[in-house]
Amino acid sequence: MKIILTGATGYVGEGTLLELLKVDSVEKVLSVSRKATGIRHEKLEEYIVPDFMQLKAGDDRFNGYDAVFFIAGITSVGTPKDVYVRISQEIPLHFADIMPDKERMTFIYLSGAGTTPDGKLFWQKVKSGTEAKIQTMGFKRTFGLRPAIMKWADGQRHIQTMQYFFLPFYPLLRLMRQANSMTEIALSQLVLARDGYHKFAIDPADITELAKRF
Repeated sequence: MKIILTGATGYVGEGTLLELLKVDSVEKVLSVSRKATGIRHEKLEEYIVPDFMQLKAGDDRFNGYDAVFFIAGITSVGTPKDVYVRISQEIPLHFADIMPDKERMTFIYLSGAGTTPDGKLFWQKVKSGTEAKIQTMGFKRTFGLRPAIMKWADGQRHIQTMQYFFLPFYPLLRLMRQANSMTEIALSQLVLARDGYHKFAIDPADITELAKRF
């Protein structure tokens, strides 16, 4: 498979990239980001984009791919609402809109545990709105990836501080089906792109199950 990946300089994106590059059936990864990853690999191509909103339909750099793993995002904590809407909704929807050959492509949007259109929190409304719109954009398959706690990949450099706090509780969180490894995050998305799944919203338990199918 050939994968377009955003957010590869962030926590989830970097972990996903490192794991994807290990998989034999992944032929190529195009990292679309505002800055370079610093990773060198024969399967990796980087497209440095200062402003995602300036990307236009017809960009031939996006031709020939099987799936988009849209991992780029930001926490709502301390982020102005207009900035959060731009990064969590306007940018991913614009990126989805300009993709070619949607009818043969899978689009996976990194949402988050707790996303629901019935939620009272601002971020829940924004992310659920993004999920809803993506499902109407003509892709072969679309999914909202809703992980909770994620353990970093070997060799990962960009690790969120809070992940160190959760590390001692990781085995318990695994038992509670609220935690995943970055290997599972990557493999589950590959299975979604390859085989599809019976529902749109992919929670931590689904991620574990899907990764086993790879």
